[in-house]
Amino acid sequence: MAFDPANNIQDLQYFGEFGGVNPSVSDSSTYTFLSAKTMFDTFEGNTEGCYLYSRHSSPSNLYLGEALAAMEGTETANVTASGMGAITAVILQYCDAGSHIVSGRTVYGGTYAFMKNFLPRLDISTSFVDMTATEKVEAAITEKTKMLYCEVVSNPLLEIADMQSLSAIAKKHGIPLVVDNTFSPLTIAPARHGADVVIHSLTKFINGSSDCVGGVVCGSKEFCLSLKDVNDGAGMLLGSTMDSLRAASILKNLRTLHIRIKKHSENALFLAERFREDGRKVVYPGLESHRGHQTLKKQMNPEYGYGGMMTLDVGSLDKANALMERMQNENLGYLAVSLGFYKTLFSAPGTSTSSEISREEQEEMGLTDGLIRFSIGLDNDIERTYDTMKACMQKLGI
Repeated sequence: MAFDPANNIQDLQYFGEFGGVNPSVSDSSTYTFLSAKTMFDTFEGNTEGCYLYSRHSSPSNLYLGEALAAMEGTETANVTASGMGAITAVILQYCDAGSHIVSGRTVYGGTYAFMKNFLPRLDISTSFVDMTATEKVEAAITEKTKMLYCEVVSNPLLEIADMQSLSAIAKKHGIPLVVDNTFSPLTIAPARHGADVVIHSLTKFINGSSDCVGGVVCGSKEFCLSLKDVNDGAGMLLGSTMDSLRAASILKNLRTLHIRIKKHSENALFLAERFREDGRKVVYPGLESHRGHQTLKKQMNPEYGYGGMMTLDVGSLDKANALMERMQNENLGYLAVSLGFYKTLFSAPGTSTSSEISREEQEEMGLTDGLIRFSIGLDNDIERTYDTMKACMQKLGI
């Protein structure tokens, strides 16, 4: 039977403490033991199924982690209090002083800032390369390289990474391939194409209601347990713990992810095709003109479409700002960062989510002043949305 992430989520069935259709929320920070020996064994990491302290784990967090592991096709998963909590824990678990990372050149600004500005304090260096040019990726690897890091669909330029090619390079050099799949849940399952660790910001599409912050690390049982080790686990010791109430809330929203992703993708493709016909500078992986289109097609689950992220270049920052303000006034969405909300969200990444990247590097990678990043919403009448967006542009002379 073919791998279907939505079916894998649906097939997980939990009963609440009193037979509820939702699992009971564990509203405790610490847990009791029937014997001192069991407590000792749990601290040593030898006893499964026992709960120690909520910074280590909780039943609610394990329910959500199990569902996300099923979605990504990994052995297990650890949830965290934010996407950056997941990213930083993974990096620091793999890397010691003197280590080197090869990362995609276009990644989320917070990830970039952590690698570029913070990690050098720990004597960890990063080479930022074009992940779509596999020869450049391999050339950047040194004997000190501890991991390859990329986003499947990059933020904000929507470049597409070839998981199989990158996995082959990583395995050749004996290093893990760590992939941020925040932009493409369900659309792509990186672990099925050779990724060793898959990260998400649960804040975005997976939760889908812009009311909480969360992250997850999906990987092998061995690696996820190492993150929770009380002696040297980066997840445990850095303390990026998801609250049980939030875990329960995200698990409920996860069950509708397949419906939402299909609609996000359907709407984004419609808008991208219409703006392409209008001669606009639109970038969307579902367009055949996108240089990563074929790469995405060979590794995607076609049922879920090409995702809900799209960019438009309107020529200048002034025009971008004016257009976003007008679109917000016309009730088309919100001038806001983040993504995956039921309403369309738009921002100019060069001065917001990617502002940590220097102007010179933005220019080198093709991140222009006039670029607007759109997270396309769940609009029922997407043609009406297109007509209103087009009218906004025409009124501004864009």
